[in-house]
Amino acid sequence: MQQREEKQLESALESIIQRVNDLKQSIASMIFKIENEYETMTWPTFLDNYALISGQLTSLSKVMSHDKCPVLRNLTVLPLMLTPERDEQLAQLTEHRVTTFAHDLVPDYLRTKLEPLAENKMLQLEHKAQSLQYENAQKQIAAYQKVVSHVWDIISKAREEWEVESSSRGNTQQNSSVADTHLLVAAVGMGKGLK
Repeated sequence: MQQREEKQLESALESIIQRVNDLKQSIASMIFKIENEYETMTWPTFLDNYALISGQLTSLSKVMSHDKCPVLRNLTVLPLMLTPERDEQLAQLTEHRVTTFAHDLVPDYLRTKLEPLAENKMLQLEHKAQSLQYENAQKQIAAYQKVVSHVWDIISKAREEWEVESSSRGNTQQNSSVADTHLLVAAVGMGKGLK
């Protein structure tokens, strides 16, 4: 039983790593194009790259939510060796982003909790939410809904005006004459009709 679970974990991790590497490569390619080909890059090309990344994220999330994929949050990662000296194998695995795995870096790399400042802020917000009275909460929710509906009305009105304006632009009356344009060009270019 345990051997089967280990094989499932290994195949799931291989699949996840492959998809993460594909995603990383696509993001790097898109960043390169934005930084170096921004003058020639077209909007459809950008959207194609964005769609590729979006599809890869969807694929990764499907792999992670599949029945045969073990719940990774239930697994514990422990360092096998801590050393302040440079580790070439670790550097290769991390593309030279992490060169040492020392005692002072482990809490950041293998963090299972929020950073202390973020955790304190979350606790303060949770305490504030718990101490809020029901009537006050309902008033705040009503005020929030009022603001959101007001913003929605403004956006809807602006959209309607924009649609009316853009449709009326298509039906604009002609305010120039081709014959008059030819007369003006002939007068300026050849002096025709001038005394």
